[in-house]
Amino acid sequence: MAYFNWGPDLVIDSGPIDEDHRTLVGLVNELHTATSDGVGQSVVADIMARLVSTTQAHLQREEQAMRQAHFPQFNQHQAGHAAFIGKLHELQRKHADGSVTVAAQLSTLLRDWLSLHIRRSDKGLSAYLGPAGAAAPGSRRE
Repeated sequence: MAYFNWGPDLVIDSGPIDEDHRTLVGLVNELHTATSDGVGQSVVADIMARLVSTTQAHLQREEQAMRQAHFPQFNQHQAGHAAFIGKLHELQRKHADGSVTVAAQLSTLLRDWLSLHIRRSDKGLSAYLGPAGAAAPGSRRE
């Protein structure tokens, strides 16, 4: 059974944002499986590197979509992204310093952040963009 299950309540755009989210969920599950199998420590650096690069690329795409749509909560959303990236980098530093609990901490952080961020913050973006996946420039859908 997966550690973090994708469900219809996580759908944002049925497109690139959801594809990114699914990739991140897959990486969370990969890390959790490795941890559960007792090999988390040996794979955490590789998975963490992929998670950080995938997350950064995803957040850049998401923020670009928000800018193009003139999303009114952009600054708050972007601040949440920056805080999350900061937490990921902190876990990378802990791992580099030899912490053996990073894999479990990373699994929990990612599952919880993705679940809450998608269901709360990104749903606001989804509602703003509407069914077409993008608001017309200058429009306000609330």
